[in-house]
Amino acid sequence: MYAIVDIETTGGFAGKHKITEVAIYIHDGESIVDSYVTLINPQQIIPEYITGLTGITNDMVATAPVFKEVAQAIHHLIKDKVFVAHNVHFDYSFLKTALEEAGLELGPKRLCTVRLSRGIFPGLRSYSLGNLCEQLEIPIKNRHRAAGDAEATAILFEKLLNENAEFVQIALHKGSKETTLPPNLPKQEFNALPESPGVYYFLNDKGEVIYVGKAVNIKRRISGHFSGRSKDPRNQYIRNEVHHIQYELTGNELLALVLESQEIKRLWPKYNRSQKYVQNQWTLYRYEDRLGYQHINVGKLMKGMQGLIVFNTHADAWHFLIAKAKEYDLCPRLCGIHKTTERCYDLDEGNCKGACIGAEEPGIYNHRVQELIETLSTDDHSYAIVGTGRYLDENSVILVEKGAYKGFGFCHQRLGIKHLDQVKTIVEHYKTTVEIDRYLQSYINSPEAEVITLE
Repeated sequence: MYAIVDIETTGGFAGKHKITEVAIYIHDGESIVDSYVTLINPQQIIPEYITGLTGITNDMVATAPVFKEVAQAIHHLIKDKVFVAHNVHFDYSFLKTALEEAGLELGPKRLCTVRLSRGIFPGLRSYSLGNLCEQLEIPIKNRHRAAGDAEATAILFEKLLNENAEFVQIALHKGSKETTLPPNLPKQEFNALPESPGVYYFLNDKGEVIYVGKAVNIKRRISGHFSGRSKDPRNQYIRNEVHHIQYELTGNELLALVLESQEIKRLWPKYNRSQKYVQNQWTLYRYEDRLGYQHINVGKLMKGMQGLIVFNTHADAWHFLIAKAKEYDLCPRLCGIHKTTERCYDLDEGNCKGACIGAEEPGIYNHRVQELIETLSTDDHSYAIVGTGRYLDENSVILVEKGAYKGFGFCHQRLGIKHLDQVKTIVEHYKTTVEIDRYLQSYINSPEAEVITLE
């Protein structure tokens, strides 16, 4: 038995929006044997654009039952049936959420008539319900109301069963992915995804990249996007829009992180948020006071001002300065660590040599400041980060020239990497980002890093 379902809602995300109408048609594989239709009071305002689409107004639902009042009846009707809907994830996610809020569990097998139609009637210009009904000559009454759409879906489902019942049964198997993949994503594209590190791209029906991600295992990560367990509304929107997936293999996670950051900055996909915005960077500034003492303070990196070393967070800069002040016996007040205009708090404990009260000569104190500053310079340091390649006999190579990221490439494992000019012929040039600088700095300080200083 099949429960063919359509719902209307106040919006597109089950975690935020609510159901306004439910229609359920029970189908025995040959015809409709029972039905259930009701408006639902969503206990939230229906937006005007939703009313414009469905015709359901706030006045219409004001006297309708709230979902908990009909939850038992709905649950009893669908709990032991195969759940069928056009874009099944949408209807199922809303009903499952609403039933759970009423203390009822739902976990039936599911079928998506979008995906079934793509498999059984390939090559149609569109697989939206309206277009399918037009192309397959299915009458559809009261479009964008639950009963009208559910009845049309029931007729469509009958046609699918009559055309290829075996395909429908195969789609019910747990490993088929037909019930979990996005409605417009070709199954063969998902099946062809590699289980390797890399970057993947979600494309819409116009071929535009709407999301870029990275993964150690591309196929497993993409499965996670569409598992239905995410509470992020973006995944629902991506699910409805994605038509194709492309990918680039990187061989290792570090290079996947680097390429992902580059591609987000290059493509600016609509559903990537975290790396789209310019983030504040922090640095250490040096200045000399009227008594001749050199100060080092943490501050935001400002355009036109030269900092000593750059950090991605205020905390990183602050902790670095505290550690270096202790290592080089620098005065905490002159480093901005102790916020006082008088002597620093460490002086009485014997941990300051007295520069804060003029007890130490400026020249002697400034010499230690200079020693610290000299350790920060990496402008003449060029190196290659070598990692696992995309294939068995290949390595990846990331080039950092004079302290700046320049790009990456791939080479044969037997190629000995020694010279800067040699690596320049291997890598493709790319611009750096704040995120790439952070990834590389973090990686080269890790014990597993393979870093080769270039001649």
